[in-house]
Amino acid sequence: MNVLGIETSCDETSAAVVSEHDGVWTIGSNIVASQVAIHREWGGVVPELASRQHIRDICGVVRVALETAKIDLGGVDAIAVTQGPGLVGSLLVGVSFAKSLALSLERPLIPVHHLAGHIESLFLQHGAIPLPLAVLVVSGGHTSLYIVDEPGSYRRVGRTRDDAAGEAYDKVAKLLGLGYPGGPIVDTLARAGNDEAIHFPKTRMTHADRNAPAMKGDLDFSFSGLKTAVLRHVRERTADGGALKDSEIADICASFQRAVVEALLDRLFDAADRFGAASVGIAGGVSANSRLRDDLGTRGRRLGLPAFVPALSLSTDNAAMIAAAGLRRFHAGVRAGWDLNADASLEL
Repeated sequence: MNVLGIETSCDETSAAVVSEHDGVWTIGSNIVASQVAIHREWGGVVPELASRQHIRDICGVVRVALETAKIDLGGVDAIAVTQGPGLVGSLLVGVSFAKSLALSLERPLIPVHHLAGHIESLFLQHGAIPLPLAVLVVSGGHTSLYIVDEPGSYRRVGRTRDDAAGEAYDKVAKLLGLGYPGGPIVDTLARAGNDEAIHFPKTRMTHADRNAPAMKGDLDFSFSGLKTAVLRHVRERTADGGALKDSEIADICASFQRAVVEALLDRLFDAADRFGAASVGIAGGVSANSRLRDDLGTRGRRLGLPAFVPALSLSTDNAAMIAAAGLRRFHAGVRAGWDLNADASLEL
């Protein structure tokens, strides 16, 4: 079975073909057209520019995905598309294209939650994973903890109450004048810095979130205070009008990154212990962070828990993960009607 996946939730237009044979998933293609160069001069994603570029790119990206997978449209058995969450204009491009293609080919249309795609990237990469799995989905727009008790079941047990971790990276990078996207730049500079040079705070929640009272809340995240602490430190160091030295910037990056990574992993392993997880994993764009990947493996080995991350090509937004999640939903009997619409705030 061949599933064509389409992903346009933010600023990357992606199409992929994922095949299933005897229960084994294989990636036939995973094509991504990035818009980083377009948005870099603005210091972040401009929604209107993103949606317009998706319109320009979608046909060509799908064509290349099919050619790379060595199939034509007749070889597509189902079409999976990101329904949400994301930028509504961007989502509408993918949903409209997928609906039109599915209708013209008379193929099933499968709606996919973007975060389910990130979680399924772990199974696409590693195959069978010991369950229950405690998985952290962390990116520029999301920082959430889920327990996967069985394939296709995602139970949220924690989330950020303000900034996502990737968003905090971008804002700190902008504060330091490092450019966009900030995550990879901060990660690179942090390797040359002293991560104990500055003791930035780590927030620990002790009460439930008023917006999610059913959840205990102590597995939640908060990065707004850390971001403010970096701002205050930079202002203090530049109060006399002088500029930060390269070594100071490296120390800030390293110390900031240590605080973020420790906060993420503390909650992840707390969740694994609380819910009796047999393994842990991290997915999403920030899972490409070198320290996060290294420290995850180190803690996992120390505690005897298998730890999983996706390949770098499956970490950032891509359509292969959407096709994989689509396969999971297809076997669960999920099909979308022709009234399917984008949902920028879709809940998982």
